[in-house]
Amino acid sequence: MARSTPLLRRYAAWSLDAAAIGLVVVVLMHRRLWTGLDTCARAIDALAQAMAALMQHTLDLAASPAALLQAWMADPALQVAITALTLAITSLTLPTMAVFAVVAGAWFTAFEGSRWQATPGKRLLGLQVVDDDGLPPGYVRAGLRTAAGLLSWVSLNIGHLLAARGPRYQALHDRIAGTHVVQIDDAPVPMPARLWLVLQPPAFFLLLALLMHRIDRSLAAALDATLGF
Repeated sequence: MARSTPLLRRYAAWSLDAAAIGLVVVVLMHRRLWTGLDTCARAIDALAQAMAALMQHTLDLAASPAALLQAWMADPALQVAITALTLAITSLTLPTMAVFAVVAGAWFTAFEGSRWQATPGKRLLGLQVVDDDGLPPGYVRAGLRTAAGLLSWVSLNIGHLLAARGPRYQALHDRIAGTHVVQIDDAPVPMPARLWLVLQPPAFFLLLALLMHRIDRSLAAALDATLGF
């Protein structure tokens, strides 16, 4: 018996699909990604060098905190380094996000509009997409659902959070497309999917820690070079 699906199981399915789509994007853009990451790393090094030089200069001035802050904000070398890093990050993320969106649009439309009525992530967790009459959505309605998903994202995920409300647990894009996600398998969330959910927060903080370590190492190296250590 099909029944409506709570938000957590839907998120687990989506995150599994997102990981698979991410792998496809890496394969398609691997050269551009490595080049972009290298550009960002060099921009971080340049920013660290600008900060180290400015720190040395402001220490020599022995000025008040307000004057030091003003000097930091007005320093042209620091502004150039910040702008270069911003451009490097933008040139890396925007094309990657665009390709991810195109692949995701094709992925969700093709799988949910097929006879499976589900993406691989949804199939793993026993979920299906149906229309308001409980019938297969077809490619047109699945495409509309995928396109309307943009509104759920730009609403700061409020559109997705609507799926936490019963009895039909419809997200904003489900309400627009006239669909909802049902659970056709009463089995609990498989252990691999549970492990995947549990590992996501520590993986995020690990990546953040690695980034901060990279910045800290660059700044320390720039300070050592500036101070002559």
